Amino acid sequence: MIRSEILKEIAPVIRNELVICNIGIPSQELHAIDDQATNFYMLGTMGLASSIGLGLALSQEKTVVVIDGDGSVLTNLGTLPTIANNVADNYILLIVDNGSYGSTGDQVTYAGKKTSLTEVARACGCDNVVECCAEETAKVLRDAITSRRMTVIVSKCESGNAKMPVITMDPVVIRDRFMKAVQA
Repeated sequence: MIRSEILKEIAPVIRNELVICNIGIPSQELHAIDDQATNFYMLGTMGLASSIGLGLALSQEKTVVVIDGDGSVLTNLGTLPTIANNVADNYILLIVDNGSYGSTGDQVTYAGKKTSLTEVARACGCDNVVECCAEETAKVLRDAITSRRMTVIVSKCESGNAKMPVITMDPVVIRDRFMKAVQA
């Protein structure tokens, strides 16, 4: 199972939540699968989805689901201790771990080698870390949303991208409609 297949399965689960989606192809895939005003697509800031999502969760009460990748999390490892030390029980970080930098040509990440992001998150102090296979992601995510407990999910999947169109929506439009959804 590749990331786009995971996104298809979790789309109904996250439809009523605030979603911050990782840069590049993951955002393109989510946009093509189930575009929602409650989805904020990262278009140019690798490694910051998890940090932006945490800030949003700390500033309001709605559930925030961040869809991030192993490559992006590795780019900003400082986000994991920040998450651990600033608990927001309305925050869920879903790391889709395909062991590669999917948006730049599927180069292998360290998570695709020896580094376990599950163990890294736990070592940083994240209390509720769940590792699952791709096929279990929707159920694990649904359980995390229901629990109202900060959760880091590491979903292990195969590397690969679905062919999706580029997001042509202006970044200002993405921001403005998302801000309206947050305030609604």
